[in-house]
Amino acid sequence: MNTQNKTILIVEDDPGLQKALRWAFNDFEVVTAEDRKSAIAQLRRHEPQVVTLDLGLPPDPGGASEGLATLQELLSLAPGTKVIVVTGNNDRENAVRAIGLGAWLFFQKPVDPELLGVIVERAYNLHELEQENRDLSRQDIKEPMSGIIATSPQMLQVCQTIEKVAPTDATSLLLGESGTGKELLARALHDLSPRAKQRFVAINCAAIPDTLLESELFGYEKGAFTGAAKQTQGNIEYADGGTLFLDEVGDLPLALQAKLLRFLQERIVVRVGGRKEIPVDVRVVSATHQNLEELISKGAFREDLYYRISEISIRIPALREREGEASILANYFLDRETKQQNKGHLALSKDAGDAIDAYTWPGNVRELANRIKRAVIMTEGKQVTARDLEFSTDGEAESLPLNLREVREKAECNALLRALNHSGGNVSQAAQSLGITRPTFYAMAKKYKLDIGQTGT
Repeated sequence: MNTQNKTILIVEDDPGLQKALRWAFNDFEVVTAEDRKSAIAQLRRHEPQVVTLDLGLPPDPGGASEGLATLQELLSLAPGTKVIVVTGNNDRENAVRAIGLGAWLFFQKPVDPELLGVIVERAYNLHELEQENRDLSRQDIKEPMSGIIATSPQMLQVCQTIEKVAPTDATSLLLGESGTGKELLARALHDLSPRAKQRFVAINCAAIPDTLLESELFGYEKGAFTGAAKQTQGNIEYADGGTLFLDEVGDLPLALQAKLLRFLQERIVVRVGGRKEIPVDVRVVSATHQNLEELISKGAFREDLYYRISEISIRIPALREREGEASILANYFLDRETKQQNKGHLALSKDAGDAIDAYTWPGNVRELANRIKRAVIMTEGKQVTARDLEFSTDGEAESLPLNLREVREKAECNALLRALNHSGGNVSQAAQSLGITRPTFYAMAKKYKLDIGQTGT
């Protein structure tokens, strides 16, 4: 092992014992502290793997209150540190309390430096083993495609579908709530396709005023309207040879839907104010968080356009539907942000992990990434807590329901989601797997306000 990185902090107010212990740890860089304030300062500065802590610290050298308070603060800042508590012969009660608070081991006075040295070496080896396991677990995160983290069965199935569809020119429709990663998956469709070396052009149909959207898509000729000072290509032309991504396609105005449909049928564009037909070879990928079938029934979306853009429909599950993935993503974002913010090593506290698992994440992966980024910037310790993540202590993160009706409803809701995911979004198959009829499935989905997207029949 690299002895240069082996650090031990000795928290002891007796100068003589401090000096004696220094000689017991020849293989370690030894730093010392005589009270709680200096111990915390040394912990922040040196990040020791092992700490020996005398419970009898000033201003309570004859008791254990200050030592136990120091223990709690040390572990809150560096939960992976191995703390060995040094106690008096007749202080078993406080030793047990210290173990309960998270100390790794207790060692009774009078101190045998040789024996303590062996114990410290074991503590260091255990710390390194645990750190290695944490590093390996992070490496186990599967990245089927660049930039996409997928560990749940639901997202792995989506990734497999993307990998199958990408090499084709099929017009694809990505369905999912805001923040689920639709643009990332659209880019994956492009990056894994034969068009990968050509342009990927993204247009957010909801972000551009209706009056400008047509010229943004199709371009315009000089003099077509006030301010049209020169001939300008539209984004469809600009994406020639590559991929055009129409985000929030459900927000397209009806008049423009008709023009887009003609392009998809004939693969030609006519600029605003022009007559020349321009052939364009482009793959079209669309995305929306809206229920297009419902928009069709209301007359707000063309049915023929829907069938044209959805040769392949891919439903992206919400984060709350991805089994165990929120905590994996949280650690991934935490590692990424700590490196970008130069914050050193940070870990999620237990209350933060519990809050992440319990929360429903209405903003999905985008909300999780933003919360982690803010927490990394704002935290001053070695742990990101639930409060750092802006979860209040009064139960903003959902607690497990104790009411029998709530438990039953949550189980039914999860069963619907699992069946839908396992059937690839086909409602008939999902209903059959649950032993219920298709109308019953729809009724239950409506009851629990589930967005089942544009599923199969």
